[in-house]
Amino acid sequence: MFYWIGTGVMGRSMAGHLSRAGHELKVYNRSKEKGLICAEQIGCLCADSIKEAVEEADYIFTMVGYPQDVEEVMLGDGGIFANAKPGSLIVDMTTSSPSLAVELGRKAEDKGLRMLDAPVSGGDSGARKGTLAIMVGGKREDFEEARPLFDTFGKNIAYMGEYGAGQHTKACNQIAVAGATAAYTEAIVYAKKVGLDPQRMLSAIGTGAAGSWQIDNMAPRALAGDFAPGFFVKHFIKDMTIVKEEMEKRELELEMLEAVLEMYEDFAEKGHADDGTQALVLHYED
Repeated sequence: MFYWIGTGVMGRSMAGHLSRAGHELKVYNRSKEKGLICAEQIGCLCADSIKEAVEEADYIFTMVGYPQDVEEVMLGDGGIFANAKPGSLIVDMTTSSPSLAVELGRKAEDKGLRMLDAPVSGGDSGARKGTLAIMVGGKREDFEEARPLFDTFGKNIAYMGEYGAGQHTKACNQIAVAGATAAYTEAIVYAKKVGLDPQRMLSAIGTGAAGSWQIDNMAPRALAGDFAPGFFVKHFIKDMTIVKEEMEKRELELEMLEAVLEMYEDFAEKGHADDGTQALVLHYED
């Protein structure tokens, strides 16, 4: 039995791949309505509580919003650690705090449970297509056991090391994404200001040294005025804040990341927290 907690933009599609691969699956979402909609769409059951399903689950996947949500789902009253059967493998796919991942991994061992931190990259399109990059921390033998499950919704699946290594790798990913997002946004703004066709500009530079996943997948949405959240601004702020906190512990400043974080924080304060990250182009218009 498999159990999936969190049926948002990403989790719904990822759980769907598991269900279509023939795995017996239950889903749970804090919003029961969203959970029921997801269950109907992907052909599985919807649980009324975390406790209801994890008592029988061999594999438990979580994909929630923030580190505090991860902590609540794992350690809160009625949560996973209190109710999962011994030996269950818990896979947290939320982009969360590396320090929390280490803490949860150790607490899981104390409870007779197993834990992997396995954040993903590839956005809503990667989740739908089953082509996500998956970065995994935890025990190697647990990774190998989970690998066939990751294969149902991921293509580039990498074991990175012990607890927290997956989250640290995702932090590196978000640093690179921050730079690429700001870069293509400013390229679009520049093109418009000097009278270039921004779409032709992106086509011209996209196959050269400036080419990136962000230019191929997100810049076209920005040009089309499609600001629907494949990845929320508020979640990107969360991710960059996690990176900043990790760097502060190590007395290191990442100047580019902090500049992009400040820009997105200002953008969110203007009412764009629930837009997709590609909406940053509106920041310049504001």
